[in-house]
Amino acid sequence: QVQLVESGGGLVQAGGSLRLSCAASGRTFNNYFMGWFRQAPGKERDFLAAISRSGFSTSYADSVKGRFTISRDVAKNTVYLHMNSLKPEDTAVYYCAANLKYSSSYAYAYDYWGQGTQVTVSS
Repeated sequence: QVQLVESGGGLVQAGGSLRLSCAASGRTFNNYFMGWFRQAPGKERDFLAAISRSGFSTSYADSVKGRFTISRDVAKNTVYLHMNSLKPEDTAVYYCAANLKYSSSYAYAYDYWGQGTQVTVSS
């Protein structure tokens, strides 16, 4: 089992950048595929990015490709989401998630979730 805690959210102007962090507990962080999702009020939870256990393979939603970068630091048991060129439509609660099975863009594939961190982008 793994526990996830997100941080790094906040208020930023359009065009700005943020780096979200997701700290994982436990000594088996290397075994987990990790993903980032977000959910705006009244909307479904949307996939943003996923990263393999090794960190060498990543995938992105079209809406964030070229603007967001997912990475992981095994030594720190942490996965990051670097967000550039932020837009007001990026405003949402951002979640990281973990699963042992495979890298996926589907929320149902993930077994563990953080509590979320709010990102607000002003115009």
